[in-house]
Amino acid sequence: MNYFLDIFLIAISAALINNFVFYYFVGICPFIGVSRKIDMAVGMGCAVTFVITIAAFLSWTITALILIPGAPLSSFAAGFFLTEAEAAAIDLTILCYIVYIFAIASSVQFVEMYVRKFFPFLYKSFGVFLPLITTNCAILFACLTIMSNVAGVENPADAWGLGKSLTLAFCGGAGFTLAIVIMSGIREELDFCDIPASLEGAAITLIVAGILSMAFMGFAGVDSGLKKALESREISFNSQLRDEIKITRDS
Repeated sequence: MNYFLDIFLIAISAALINNFVFYYFVGICPFIGVSRKIDMAVGMGCAVTFVITIAAFLSWTITALILIPGAPLSSFAAGFFLTEAEAAAIDLTILCYIVYIFAIASSVQFVEMYVRKFFPFLYKSFGVFLPLITTNCAILFACLTIMSNVAGVENPADAWGLGKSLTLAFCGGAGFTLAIVIMSGIREELDFCDIPASLEGAAITLIVAGILSMAFMGFAGVDSGLKKALESREISFNSQLRDEIKITRDS
C-alpha cells in the first residue's frame, strides 16, 4: 500500500502541486514559443511527455547500473583493475550532466524522426521548436531529480525504483502539457484584447504565467493532506480487519 501511495503522491505532485512550469519555472522556452495555438500546444506537450519518459528511463537505468557507487556494471569493469572494495566505491555521478544530455538528445532525435515520418504537418508546424526539446530544461530537471532520489538518499531503501522515476517523468510531462494548453487557450483569447504595445508578446505571456503560478499555489499542501488521510484510512482498515479476524477465530 505504501508503494502505491508514494506513486500516487508523486503523480499528483509532479502534475499539479509542483508543476514543472508553474512551480519550478523550467521549460519556459517551449512554453512561450509554442503556446500560441491549442493544437500546437497539445502536440508539443505530447512530444515533451514522450521524450521526458524515455529520457527518465535511460537516466534511471544508467544511474542505477553505472553512475552510483556500487553500481553493478561500473563495479564489474573496475574489478579487473582494482580491489573489490575500491571498485564498489567508484562514484561516477559527476558525469551525470554529460550522460543525461546525450540521453535526452538521442530521445529527441528518435521523436523527431518518428514525427517527420508519420506526422509531417505537425513536424512542419513545430519548425525549430522540436529540435529545441533537446535544450528543454524541464527534461534535464526531471533526470536530475530522479538522480537525487536514487543517489542522494541516505537510506538505500528509500532510493527510487524505475516505477517512481517513470511516474515523475510521465506526470511531469502531463503537467507541462496542462500548463502549455492552458496558456495557449488564454493567448488565443488575448488576440482579441487591447494589450498595450509595451506588453505584447513575451511580456504579457510571462505576466499571465505568473498569475497562473499563483493560482496553482492553491494546490500547496494537498499531497501532505492526502498522505495523512490515506495513511489514517489504511490504519483504520487494518485495525478493523484484525478485529474481524479475531472475532472469526473466537467464534
